Amino acid sequence: MKVLVPVKRVVDANVKVRVNADNSNVDTANLKMAINPFCEIAVEEAVRLKEAGIVTEIVVATIGPKAAQEQLRTAMALGADRGIHVETDEALAPLSIAKLLNAIQAQEQAQLILLGKQSIDGDNNQTGQMLAALAGMPQATFASEVKVEGDTVVVTREIDGGLQTLKMPLPAIITTDLRLNEPRYAKLPNIMKAKRKPLETITVDSLGVELKQHQNVLKVTPPAQRKAGVMVASVEELVEKLKNEAKVI
Repeated sequence: MKVLVPVKRVVDANVKVRVNADNSNVDTANLKMAINPFCEIAVEEAVRLKEAGIVTEIVVATIGPKAAQEQLRTAMALGADRGIHVETDEALAPLSIAKLLNAIQAQEQAQLILLGKQSIDGDNNQTGQMLAALAGMPQATFASEVKVEGDTVVVTREIDGGLQTLKMPLPAIITTDLRLNEPRYAKLPNIMKAKRKPLETITVDSLGVELKQHQNVLKVTPPAQRKAGVMVASVEELVEKLKNEAKVI
């Protein structure tokens, strides 16, 4: 079985981001970049399936600037077999990314596609669902458990009311949630081996996909500063402030 795992290059989750002086975008100069944490969970799940003897090949793909190859190499150090890089400097909307991934899937014919449920920069939570619609494949989002049983996959997914279990025929698309697994750290020997694994660089045009501008960023601003809290001496004082100052009760 072949698994396709799309990954995204984002600012490291532990880094505090800044906004450009002209409020046009986030300032990424000299910031540490990393694989999107949800994508890393998807890579880990694919590697575990391979270790269990279910998966034979893991292909990671990313869409972004040349520097995004660093994240592909990281994914290969974690256990992926080869990488595909669609090189572009444009900031693409989820629909455009889904169209490019659909073109990659048409070439790769993977039996399972594992994606992070969302990226920590855009937080759109759209790409996996759009890809499933374009590819005509069954989907299970917010997966907290994945079991492959022959030609089917059983997915436990997190919903507002608790847990839901779905059984789908392969090929299928799954988006991963936080509780699915805990990603491993790449070991130095595997990092060295990843440098020799195949990495194919292609262009948007080579995939035969026509992209359109779906959205325009008008302005980027940091969140408003929160006001300092107030200490109260008693429940009565708290109720009085909620009633007369905050006016929430």
